[in-house]
Amino acid sequence: MANIFHILDPMVIIKALGLIGVLIIVFAESGLFFGFFFPGDSLLFTAGLLASQHLINLEILVTGAFICAVLGDSVGYWFGKKVGPKIFTKEDSIFFHKKHVERAQNFYNKYGNKTIFLARFVPIVRTFAPIVAGVGQMKYKNFLTYNILGGFVWAFGMVLGGYVLGEAIPNIDKYILPIILLIILLSLLPIVIETYREKIKTKI
Repeated sequence: MANIFHILDPMVIIKALGLIGVLIIVFAESGLFFGFFFPGDSLLFTAGLLASQHLINLEILVTGAFICAVLGDSVGYWFGKKVGPKIFTKEDSIFFHKKHVERAQNFYNKYGNKTIFLARFVPIVRTFAPIVAGVGQMKYKNFLTYNILGGFVWAFGMVLGGYVLGEAIPNIDKYILPIILLIILLSLLPIVIETYREKIKTKI
């Protein structure tokens, strides 16, 4: 288990795969159903920190992250549209769990088209929301609008958040680990709250 966490450590990923690797992961996490376990939020934030230290090109990073996020969501949408409701009956595997699709479906039922924007900031739901939108035959024009808006705010927000913090705090590299842990905890908070609410509902 420790090895898995080490592999998914944003700093390890960036050092091993570089800027191109970061962009590929953003694309995969945004719409490929097996990409749900990638740490998109903390990865982009950490990359922003490194950009503040001039170790990564900021312009390429933020622009590439935005484009890959939008493209990834679009691929997820068309995958959902092609596969259709069959995805809800697909057997669980190491890369697929029906509960993730169901969670995204519940999110979609609650927020409608806005799900595509809001899901950007919720791990796991971020990956499956575009697939569910495709399954639900959401109009692509509407999907693309929310996709672009969400991708822009998420990519620029995460990267520039890390960049600004890196610029403001001297020797920021000493605090990267606790910052990453804080981001991971904050990104998981919506899922914890939603799970708690569901449990309360079932008890009532």
